[in-house]
Amino acid sequence: MIDKGKIMIRRVTNDDLPGMTAARLDYLREMQGERPASFLKELHQNLHHYFIQSMAEGNFFALLAEYEGKAVSYGGMILKKIPGDLNQSSYLEGDILNMYTLPDYRRKGISSLILENLLAEAGKMGVSKVALHCSKDGEPLYRKYGFSDPAYPYLELTIKVKG
Repeated sequence: MIDKGKIMIRRVTNDDLPGMTAARLDYLREMQGERPASFLKELHQNLHHYFIQSMAEGNFFALLAEYEGKAVSYGGMILKKIPGDLNQSSYLEGDILNMYTLPDYRRKGISSLILENLLAEAGKMGVSKVALHCSKDGEPLYRKYGFSDPAYPYLELTIKVKG
């Protein structure tokens, strides 16, 4: 049994990036399956570099939940400035990324704590809309917090990089 009073939510620092990067890789493996070790090594390096650079530029922030001194859950948000439209002159939007809880700590309300804190921080920063991709297991959590299908049709195209 987890004592929620012992869970501490805080911002991720550069010192936390190895753990967050490993959690991101675990999430990707769960969602997309295994890949060759050489690819995972390159991906690990690229993720670590992305997190360092984006946090320094202010385009990404992340939170973690610690329980008894151990990081057990992560959540991050990419921040994007979007041109305005007829409803608002400009937008700051967030894309939630990296929501991941270690398997032994799931279904205990920890992801809810991370999400609540991410959304509160986004509100303080002036973020007007938040989006995310989610697993089928995670979808009920996000719907509980008001996430819904997009107002505009959302389409996606994967462009193969030539090189």
